[in-house]
Amino acid sequence: MLSAENIIRILPQAYESSDLPLANRKSGKVRDWYDLPGQRRLLITTDRLSAFDRSLAIVPYKGQVLNQLSAWWFGKTADVISNHLLAIPDPNAAVVTEVKPFPVEVIVRGYITGVTETALWRRYELGERNIYGYTFASGLKKNQQLPEPIITPTTKGGITGHDERLTCAEVVEKGFLDVKSWEKIQASALAIFKRGQQIALSAGMILVDTKYEFGLSADGQIMLIDEVHTPDSSRFWKTDTYSERFESGEEPENFDKEFIRRYYADLGYRGEGEPPAVKPELWVRAAQRYIQIYELLTGLTFEPGDYPVYPRLVNHLREKGFIS
Repeated sequence: MLSAENIIRILPQAYESSDLPLANRKSGKVRDWYDLPGQRRLLITTDRLSAFDRSLAIVPYKGQVLNQLSAWWFGKTADVISNHLLAIPDPNAAVVTEVKPFPVEVIVRGYITGVTETALWRRYELGERNIYGYTFASGLKKNQQLPEPIITPTTKGGITGHDERLTCAEVVEKGFLDVKSWEKIQASALAIFKRGQQIALSAGMILVDTKYEFGLSADGQIMLIDEVHTPDSSRFWKTDTYSERFESGEEPENFDKEFIRRYYADLGYRGEGEPPAVKPELWVRAAQRYIQIYELLTGLTFEPGDYPVYPRLVNHLREKGFIS
C-alpha cells in the first residue's frame, strides 16, 4: 500500500485530462476517448472523481486502478457476454472496439442502501414503496439484503442532466431498447453480477450493487462496455462484519467510494450547488481505498505507474504505434 506521504507528494500531479495528438477527442465524467482506425477507440481513464453526478476531485492512481481492474473483470466475465476490450497499451489507457452505447445504465442491486437521489434506500426513506416498478414492504432496514438481486435502470443524464429512474418495462415502452436486446442485457447483467458476488465473497467482500453499460458493435453484437465492478461503479462491503453491524444499526465497512458520498452527505451536500471544500486527506484515503480494492479483488500487487502520467502515456502509445 502506498503511504499517505507518497500520495500527498503527487496530489498536484494527479491526471486531470488528456490532450493527445489524435482527432475527435470526446470527454465524459472520468474518461476521454479518441477515434482510431479500424472501428476502434482509445479510452484514457483519468484521475477525475465524480459523485452525485458532479466532478469533485482528482485522485492519484484512481484512473490506473479503474482501467486495470476493469480489464481484469472483462477477462473474468468474457464467457458471459462479449466486451469491447482489445488491448491495454498503458496503465491509464485501453484500446476498445467502437460501439454505439445504449442510452440506459443498468443498475443491479442486491441490497437496499445508498444516499443518492436514485438509490433504493434514499427513495424508501422518503416514503416511497413502489420504486423502479418493484413493491417494497414496510419495515425494511437500511443495508438489508434483498431476496434476489434486481435491475433498476436509469437514463444517462436525462432532461435534467442527472440520471432519471426507469422501470424495466419502461426501457422498452419508452423506446430505449427493443424487447430482445433488453432481455439479453438483463440476463447478462444478472449473470455478471452473480459472478462478481462469487469472486468478491472469496476476497472477503460483498458486492452490494453495481452499474453496467452495454453497447452495439458495427457487426450487431451486444457488448459489455465502460467499466466493471470498480470502486466507481460498484459498492463493496466487508463480509465478516456485515451481519453484526447490520443488526446493531451501524453502517457496513465499505471498500468503495461510498465513504466520499457519505462525507459530503453529512455536510448536507447531495449534488446541488457548489460542493463544500474538504481537506486533502480525504483524497489520500480515496487513493488508498482504490488501490486496496484492486489488490483484494484481483489478488495482485498494485504496480503504480510513473507520474506525471502524460509523458509516460505518450511514450507507450508511440511505442505501440497509436500516435506518431
